[in-house]
Amino acid sequence: MQLKLTLVAVAAAFVAAGTASAQDVQVVKIASVAPMSGGQAHYGKDNANGVVLAIEDLNKQNIVIGGKKIKWEAVLEDDAADPKQGTAVAQKLCDMKVNGVVAPLNSGVAIPSSKVYHECGIPMVTGAATNPDITKPGYAEIFRIIANDSSLGSGLAKYAHDTLKLKTVAVIDDRTAYGQGLADIFAKTAESLGMKVVDRQFTNDKATDFMAILTAIKGKKPDGIFYGGMDPQAGPMLRQMDQLGMSNVKFFGGDGICTLKLAELSANAKSLANVACAEGGASLQKMPGGLEWKKRYDERFPGEFQVYSPYKYDATMLLADAMKRADSVDPKVFVPKLIESNYKGVTSTIQFEPNHEIKNPSITISVYKDGKKTPLD
Repeated sequence: MQLKLTLVAVAAAFVAAGTASAQDVQVVKIASVAPMSGGQAHYGKDNANGVVLAIEDLNKQNIVIGGKKIKWEAVLEDDAADPKQGTAVAQKLCDMKVNGVVAPLNSGVAIPSSKVYHECGIPMVTGAATNPDITKPGYAEIFRIIANDSSLGSGLAKYAHDTLKLKTVAVIDDRTAYGQGLADIFAKTAESLGMKVVDRQFTNDKATDFMAILTAIKGKKPDGIFYGGMDPQAGPMLRQMDQLGMSNVKFFGGDGICTLKLAELSANAKSLANVACAEGGASLQKMPGGLEWKKRYDERFPGEFQVYSPYKYDATMLLADAMKRADSVDPKVFVPKLIESNYKGVTSTIQFEPNHEIKNPSITISVYKDGKKTPLD
C-alpha cells in the first residue's frame, strides 16, 4: 500500500510539473501588415516572408524572457495598400494586444496607422515605408530601419546630374504619400543642381494607361523621366514609352519600382535598359549577412524575393532583441529599449537617431542589364 501511494504521489508530481511547464510558456505575437492582395501583393508576400523566417529562427533559439519560455507567432494581415484598411487592421492588432508590428509597405498606410499604434502603445518598425512624415510626430513607438525619401530622392537626382549629365527631366507621381513625397524631393534636388524640370504630371496607383501623360512629356523632350510610384505602374509605363519612341529617355524611380518583377511587368521593354532606381540600404552583396540570408530565404520561399524581406526580418529580430534586453515582452517595458538598439542584423548594424530614423542610412542605385536588376558599385 505504501508503494502504491508513493507511485501515485510521483505521478501527481509529474502532472503538476507538466502543468507548470505549460504555464511557463508565453506566446509573443509579431504582426506583418502589407498588401497581400491586389497589384502590390508580390511586395506584401515578400514582406510577410521576412517576418515568418525571423519567427521560425526565433523559435529555434529557445528564448526565455521574464522567466518564461517564449513561443513566437507571426500574425499576417492584409492592408491592400489602402489607408482605410490599414488603419482598421492597426486597430484590430491593438485589440488583439500583439506585442509588436512590422509594417507597413506603403507610406500612405503607415502615416495614419502609426497614430493608431501610438495610441495603443504597440511598437511599429518599418523597413519599407520611406516618407519622412512617418517619424515627424515623434511617436515613441514608431521606428524606421531603412533610408527615407530624402536620401532616395536626392541620391537619384545627384546620380542623374553628376553621373549621367542630364540637363532636363520630367516628373510623374501617383499622388500617394510615398510617390508624391519622393517625386517632390527629386524635383527640388534636381532644380538645386541646375537641372530643369520641364513637366510635372500626375496619375494614380491603379492606372495602367499612361499614353496621354507620356505624349505630353514627349513634346517637352526631356533627357529623363522620374516616376514616383510602384512597379505595377512603372512596368506598363516603360512599355508605352517604347510605343511612343521614347526608348532612349532615362527613367528613374525609388524603391517602389526597384524590383526583380519590373522586368516582367515591363515585358522586357527596351526602355528597361534606361532605368535607374534607388533602394534604402546596401545591396544584398554588401549587407553583412545578405547573401547567406538570401540563400536561406530562397530555400524557404523559392522565387518570391522582391526588395524588403531582409529589412522585415531584421525588424522582427530587432523587436525580439529589445524584449530580451528589457527581460519583458510588455511593450510599455521594452519599447524604451528600442532607441538604445545596437543590433547587428542581416542588413546592417541598426542604431537610431533621436528622431527614430536609422543612423548612417545608405542607398543603393541599381540598373537593369540584360533584363536583370544589377546594383552599381
